[in-house]
Amino acid sequence: MKVEIVGHSNRNREIYTATVGTGDKVVLIQSEIHGNEKTGTEAILSTLEFLGSNSPEAKKIREEITFVALPKMNPDAAELNRRGNDMTWAEILKQFPQLAGSKPAWNYYTYKNEVFDYESKPGFDVNRDFNPDLDYVPQLKDFPGKSSSPGWFITPESQTARDVYKSLVKEYGKVEVFVDLHHQAPYYEGNGTDDLVTYSISAQFVPDPRTTEGQAYVKYADNYNYNFSRQLNVAVYDAMKNYGNSPFGNISLYPQNQNLPGTALGAFALNGSGTVLFEVRGQTQSMGQKKKGQLIKAVERGLYGIINGVSEGSVYNIDPEKYESIPLTKGRQ
Repeated sequence: MKVEIVGHSNRNREIYTATVGTGDKVVLIQSEIHGNEKTGTEAILSTLEFLGSNSPEAKKIREEITFVALPKMNPDAAELNRRGNDMTWAEILKQFPQLAGSKPAWNYYTYKNEVFDYESKPGFDVNRDFNPDLDYVPQLKDFPGKSSSPGWFITPESQTARDVYKSLVKEYGKVEVFVDLHHQAPYYEGNGTDDLVTYSISAQFVPDPRTTEGQAYVKYADNYNYNFSRQLNVAVYDAMKNYGNSPFGNISLYPQNQNLPGTALGAFALNGSGTVLFEVRGQTQSMGQKKKGQLIKAVERGLYGIINGVSEGSVYNIDPEKYESIPLTKGRQ
């Protein structure tokens, strides 16, 4: 296993990658882009421990894939146990003086409530700071932007994730799979039951560039592979359903028809990666240790659905239309 410092947060905390395997197919996974969504980081560390072991199964996987992890990629937010990073608009203007005169980016947090203090420590939702154009330079005309528009790579955290992605494309030709691990509020499974969702998954983050709705992304049409993203998500779903009778087996489909090119998932999908979103139930601080441990194991099992499917090649034989039969998430608890 190779561990490297690949960047620094705005407050100069180290951002790491851990790489294991020598295969031609790259699986890139990141966690804690929101600093209070911590289950994914622990699932990554446990997965790395297995993949780096002397297990014959792990050795076989390492021969087929290169697994690259970006755990806790927003360490300032993790330190503050909140969603946004620790960065002011004044710091953005110092780095990008061409933005002088603009209103702050729409994803800039400055409020204070009983849970979060962004008033004394403002910050940005890094999960909206990505752009399908991996060489994009911030331009005044693109600010303050909106949720359905691309981001700008103005935060050092998103810049680091982009640079890791670009370096992998340069070395391997392609990032086969990109996975982003998040948390969500408690939701019910949309199958007529009152079962709480363990986590939601999704393959859909931007309209298909080959459709009328996706014309803004038409230049990425040759790269975009929605069917492969759907196959990967079905691999996760099947892995969990094959788990047997478990209280943590309720997997749903995250709301669809999204247009989020400013997310890493949207940007990297348009650049040719198969993409999977995990939205795990609850925040770490709201869980007991037992429940937290069970949810971490559930995420790991879903990740192995991807890892095994790619390393064995079985994921490429999945009917992508099975994705449409995964039950949709319904109302909050």
